[in-house]
Amino acid sequence: MKKETKLIRTQSKRSGNKEHSVPLYLTSSFMFDNAEHARSLFSDETEGNIYSRYSNPNTDEFISKMVALENTEDGFAFSSGMAAVFAGFAALLKAGDHILATRALFGSSYQILTNILPKWGIESTFIDSNSEDSWENDIRENTKMLFVESPSNPGLDIVDLEKSGALCKKYGLIFHVDNCFATPILQTPADFGADLISHSATKYIDGQGRVLGGVLVGKNNLINEIRYFARHTGPALSPFNAWLLSKSLETLPLRMEKHCSNAIILAEKLTENSEILSVKYPFLNSHPKYELAKNQMKFGGGIVTIEIRGDLGRINRFIDALELISRSSNLGDTRTIITHPASTTHSKLTENERSLVNITDQTIRISVGLEDVDDIYQDINNSLLKSK
Repeated sequence: MKKETKLIRTQSKRSGNKEHSVPLYLTSSFMFDNAEHARSLFSDETEGNIYSRYSNPNTDEFISKMVALENTEDGFAFSSGMAAVFAGFAALLKAGDHILATRALFGSSYQILTNILPKWGIESTFIDSNSEDSWENDIRENTKMLFVESPSNPGLDIVDLEKSGALCKKYGLIFHVDNCFATPILQTPADFGADLISHSATKYIDGQGRVLGGVLVGKNNLINEIRYFARHTGPALSPFNAWLLSKSLETLPLRMEKHCSNAIILAEKLTENSEILSVKYPFLNSHPKYELAKNQMKFGGGIVTIEIRGDLGRINRFIDALELISRSSNLGDTRTIITHPASTTHSKLTENERSLVNITDQTIRISVGLEDVDDIYQDINNSLLKSK
C-alpha cells in the first residue's frame, strides 16, 4: 500500500492580530482565570494550558500535524528522537515484560534495549529483519511489544509492516514502528496495523540541521499513558523547536521527493563505480526486498548505503577528501552528509554485533541532500580517486 500525498488542515492557534504564521508562545507557564479555573485544569475537567512541560500551543500545532500525517489518533512531542523512543518503552512496559525487536536498529535504540531497560527487569530478544516468518517462535507469554525500524539505520533493511501488524494483532502485542527514515510522506505504518509510531524530528522533519525534536503518535490509550509519563519526567519539546518543526512540515513533501529522486540517481551511478563493493537502496532492484519496498513505500527514501573497496585507512582518506559533502553523524539535511557508522553511530556495538547487521569498516551511510546530484556524485568519485 503506497502512501498518497494528502492535503493536511489543522486548527492553528492565532491571536487577535490574525497573523498568517502562528506566533511563538515562549512562556514557561500560563495564567488561570481564577482559583476554580486552576483546579479544573489540574483535575482534567477543563482543556487548556498549564505549563509548557505539559503542553503549549506550538507543540500542540506540531503534534496535530504529525497525527494527521500519520493517520493516527493522538501524540506527544519530545526534546529529541531518542527521548520519544525511550518513552515508548518506559511508559508502556514494566519489570518482567519482554520486547521483540529487529536487530537492525539505530545504535542508541540498541543501547536502550541491551543496557538500560534490563536494569528495570525488561528483557529483549533480537530478531532478523529479513525473517518475519520465524518471529512467532520468539514470542513469549510476557512479550508485550514488537519494535522495528523500516528502513533500518544504516543497513536499509525493509520490514514487512503488514505481516508484522497481523502478528501483533494475533498475540495482542503493541506494534511500535520507528518511521524516521521514511517519514509519513513515504509510508504510514498505522495503515498496516502499527499502534505507535516514533520519529526523530531532528532528521527529515526539520530537514535543515537546526533543532532537536522527537514525536510519538498512535492510539489514544497508549498516548494517554505516554503523556502521563512524559509530563512527570520532563522530556518536553521546547516551544521554539516545535514552532520551527511545524513550519518545516509545510515543505516536507517537496523535500522528500527531491531527496528520493536524487538518491535513486546517485545509487544507480554508484553501482557502476568500480571502487564501490556494494550499493544498497530500497528502490534498486538488487535490494533483497525490492518488491516489498515498492509495495509499502511511495519512494525509496533519501539514504544510500555503500561499501567501499579497501581497508580502514582508505576509508578514512576517502572521508577526509570530501569537499562538497558534510562529514557528520546527522542525516535528513538539505545538504548531503556522509557517516561512517562503525566508528560513530554504531561504535558502541561490538564487532560481532555490527557484523550481525552487516556494518563493516567499509560501510558508508550517505544521506543524500538537495544539491545537484551530479555534483554529489562527482565529490564522491573524486574522493574515491584521491584515496586510492
